[in-house]
Amino acid sequence: MPNKDQIREFIVSNFLFGEADKLTDTTSFLDAGIIDSTGILEIVSFLEEQFGITVEDDELLPENLDSVEAVAGYLEKKAEGGSQKSE
Repeated sequence: MPNKDQIREFIVSNFLFGEADKLTDTTSFLDAGIIDSTGILEIVSFLEEQFGITVEDDELLPENLDSVEAVAGYLEKKAEGGSQKSE
């Protein structure tokens, strides 16, 4: 399953309780009230377990973790060996 589909499935199952129509690839998790700071930690745990990565503290940024598209892009960069730290 492509990363976006896995991410979307996780968000819908754990935060939207099956209401997938409320989520697009670019929906801001925070702005839409889908998740809060605790939800971010749940997403980080999911990413680390599912994709075998380590999310560093300085990578906990909205541009990395605030939408399906952002998380998929973050995972792609991590897979390439890059870091998504703020400059």
